[in-house]
Amino acid sequence: MTLRNPAQALVIPDSLLAKEATDVLREHSTDLLFNHSIRVFLFAAEQGRRRKLRFDIELLYVAAAFHDVGLIKKFSSPDERFEVDGANAARQFLTAHNIHEDQVQTVWEAIALHTTPGIPKYMGPEVALLNSGVLLDVVGVGFDQFPAELREEIVAKYPRTNFKEGFVQAYFAGFAHKPATTYGTVNAAICERFMPGFKSPNACDLIAGSPWSH
Repeated sequence: MTLRNPAQALVIPDSLLAKEATDVLREHSTDLLFNHSIRVFLFAAEQGRRRKLRFDIELLYVAAAFHDVGLIKKFSSPDERFEVDGANAARQFLTAHNIHEDQVQTVWEAIALHTTPGIPKYMGPEVALLNSGVLLDVVGVGFDQFPAELREEIVAKYPRTNFKEGFVQAYFAGFAHKPATTYGTVNAAICERFMPGFKSPNACDLIAGSPWSH
């Protein structure tokens, strides 16, 4: 049996940057999205430790804190993907704290790509880990590989109260006013499920309808 230190496994960065990111999330988010974001971070950080990856835990935390703020009205634009809205909000936050542009870009990419299948795992560790934390918390990818005792401890501290139904509702509400932005993403299927008559464009039709003669 592998022993672990629960305090280390459940640690939240206590830097001023992390605390202020938490404040932004707590002020503008719901309990459902707040708990989800913290679980995503804890799942991601533990996966990174178990894979012995070298990653910046503070940047990963900020990425997790901001990854779904684009679903919140205050941060939502009329015409950008919600992931881009969240990434832009994180960029503004980090730039205001004089974080180096390379680090800002890492967080931006992690958030912007966190719902994009198949790509983040080939990028830097913060990008890959945020995506893996999201996949575990939302659809259960890696559920059986994550230590059950720690998983249950995380959920006990940051509950999944009615999460499946509540998250889908909050998710859809975050881009229901701009369904066109979901084209080419997993979010298009959410719009098709909840918006009668909505059909995401088909790439074949777009190609056939282009102004090119052949």
